[in-house]
Amino acid sequence: MDKLTKYEHSFLGSGWVFPVTFSAGNSQLKLSANEQNINNCIDIILMTKQGERYFEPQFGLGLQQFFFKKMDEMLRGEIAEAIKISLLHNEPHIVVFDVKVDFVYLYKSLIEITIMYIYNQTNTRHNYVSPFHINEGTSFYYDNENN
Repeated sequence: MDKLTKYEHSFLGSGWVFPVTFSAGNSQLKLSANEQNINNCIDIILMTKQGERYFEPQFGLGLQQFFFKKMDEMLRGEIAEAIKISLLHNEPHIVVFDVKVDFVYLYKSLIEITIMYIYNQTNTRHNYVSPFHINEGTSFYYDNENN
């Protein structure tokens, strides 16, 4: 990466990779930067429950609150709106212009969330796709022969 490109993306910041990991060879802390850092921040915001951070009780969304809910249009709207509001308050580098929630595989309760956003300083569009298991931690499965 040349100096100009490095400078153009420096406003996106850098930070620790989450979960925190170290490289095997030299035991250095792994870092993320630029676009990858924004995606890591979105991950953290989506999975951190509000109140989990003691000194920032309003931080996060906590997608876990949607576990075990009926997968319908109301849930789709609730998730999309919660994501928009949470990212508006917690990620200052982007402006979210659309959130798409798709029920990909109903029997395994898999939801795919697509977040389309613009970087504030460059007005470039990007998107983020995340699978989310709404019944995470269960052994529920669908078997045509037995049901």
